[in-house]
Amino acid sequence: MIERGRRWVVLDVGETLIDESRIWRAWADELDIPQLTFMSVFGAIVARGQGYHDIGAYFEIEDWRRHREAVDARIGGFEAGDLYPDALPAIEALREQGYRVAVIGNQPAERHAQLEALGVRPEVMAMSEAMGVMKPDPEFFRVALGLLGHPDPVDVAYVGDRVDNDVVPSSAAGMRAIWLRRGPWGVVPAGEPPEAALVVGSLTELTERIEEAWA
Repeated sequence: MIERGRRWVVLDVGETLIDESRIWRAWADELDIPQLTFMSVFGAIVARGQGYHDIGAYFEIEDWRRHREAVDARIGGFEAGDLYPDALPAIEALREQGYRVAVIGNQPAERHAQLEALGVRPEVMAMSEAMGVMKPDPEFFRVALGLLGHPDPVDVAYVGDRVDNDVVPSSAAGMRAIWLRRGPWGVVPAGEPPEAALVVGSLTELTERIEEAWA
């Protein structure tokens, strides 16, 4: 019998709970790059296995990070429309099934309060900036386990859209890695990584199949 009460489901933020389309459009506008061009290059970066931080090289932008404050002003924080429709229902459904739920991802510290304001209120929530470490650094997952109270990693499922940032390192940390196939990093890569204990196309599907991660 599954002992759900001791098991955690940890959810990433970007392209797991939050549709980042509006955020990337804001970056394109701030950098004065046509949105279609920006998104096309973004897709090429994903297909080549690169990260979003590589986009500056394609447009000869030496220090794109200095635009973050201006982009944040354009975004104005997460809005209700940024939440994927299945985000809040999935958190509630997982709770009803007896799982403990956390939200831990690579995000600026201020996203914590913004997510809470949108009704995202898991048992544990932490952003990488506040944690002082980012994925895919193994330390990120060690810190995350500490925030959960040091459970056995095998009792923790980590759900994210990126194979490189989420699936591979969470599996290496001993967790049940779940690949959520949405967003550019979840759709462009071909094939399923062997490290994934489960592959799903939505958080709704996750709630229906979560037990398979421990099959």
